[in-house]
Amino acid sequence: MSSLHPRAGRRCHNAVNPLHSTVYFSPDYAKELAGIGVEDTSAAYFAGRAAALGAVGPGTVTATFYNFSHELIARHLPAVWDTASPATVLDARMRAVDATLRRLLGDAVTSPEMAEAARLALRATEACSRPARPLYAAHADLPVPEEPHLAFWHAATLLREHRGDGHLTALLSAGLDPLEALVSHTATGKGMSPRWILASRGWRRTDWEAASDRLRERGLLDADGELTEAGTALRADLEEHTDRLDFAPYEHLGAPGVERLTELGRGFLMAAAAAGAFPDDLTGRG
Repeated sequence: MSSLHPRAGRRCHNAVNPLHSTVYFSPDYAKELAGIGVEDTSAAYFAGRAAALGAVGPGTVTATFYNFSHELIARHLPAVWDTASPATVLDARMRAVDATLRRLLGDAVTSPEMAEAARLALRATEACSRPARPLYAAHADLPVPEEPHLAFWHAATLLREHRGDGHLTALLSAGLDPLEALVSHTATGKGMSPRWILASRGWRRTDWEAASDRLRERGLLDADGELTEAGTALRADLEEHTDRLDFAPYEHLGAPGVERLTELGRGFLMAAAAAGAFPDDLTGRG
């Protein structure tokens, strides 16, 4: 019987994952991708996150990213690979990660705490598994960078995609399509704001309203767009299902290691957020 609390992995993920995400909001990322010819922001995101999969087409990205409009993805893939190869994109992404973390965290990138966080996160990834986890598996084939802050980012990426791949299984089990997943998550107050979703995911306001109507028909959303008791329970079940699928890395690391990695991750996250890593209106229901 494991001594690890069932939600300890989720808490650790919530501390570590956002530091991974900083790169996609970073001006350094936009600069590096533009430098290799990828200037469109959507194309840059799709290329950067999918490059580990190789020169894939829109179908693969729609399947693995889940909550983006296929039409938006198909506008940019596979055409983006004619501009820059996956290897070139991955190199540009890592340069952006380096610049972003140095800008946001300053001297912390060379601190003993960063080296410790990298060791702990990499140890956790030893228990991640490839089957049925395509984004994780693709990133797991990439080399581990030598510098601690880049190694930590790489490990955070592996842990993020491992949990994310499992989360898609939970969403399918719950019968939530891509936009229903987004609408219900936003209704918890923890998801991205509708403005950001519509601007970045390729959906229209009419699509959002149609998904909301479907959730109301299932009794998951009320007339005001709030989660019903059933909707709240479904979202809680989703996260618990995801926790179970993502338990192995944190069980492998052990309770003390998970607690320490969570502490370190939160410290880096607070510093990054204070340095302006994320837009002010990124989350919420507005």
